[in-house]
Amino acid sequence: MSISSRFAVGIHILSLLEINKDQVNTSEWIASSVNTNPVVIRKITGYLKNAGLVHVRPGIAGACLARDIKEISLLDVYKAVNVVQENELFGVHEQPNPACLVGKNIQQAIEPLFASAQLALEKALENVTIADVVSDIIKRDQSGMVENKKPGDL
Repeated sequence: MSISSRFAVGIHILSLLEINKDQVNTSEWIASSVNTNPVVIRKITGYLKNAGLVHVRPGIAGACLARDIKEISLLDVYKAVNVVQENELFGVHEQPNPACLVGKNIQQAIEPLFASAQLALEKALENVTIADVVSDIIKRDQSGMVENKKPGDL
């Protein structure tokens, strides 16, 4: 099981909006970069809009960033796209057998570990911005690290 791909797609959208900031960014165009359906892009863009990360102009005008990319952390994106509910990154199975030594104690034993791991993840995401991601994308492109690039691609 993995964290929802909405997180990666949200980062993709914000990075693309920055790199293509002087152009029109329709959901169809963004979807072609993500290689998904425009409906998926509109849904995730809606999450980003509700979090104050993008402005959406209905119709042909498309979307643009609402904040400077240096001010948008990956934690902002993570929270915006509702990857998981607050403090629920790791689920604990319900109703283990209370007559079993492990069953009656497992939840209390692992919940603090899960909380600590989630906090560590969130701290790491908080320290990386969309600016960092965009910078890495540009460096990779300039060094030829991007494979399957076609003429005219970003």
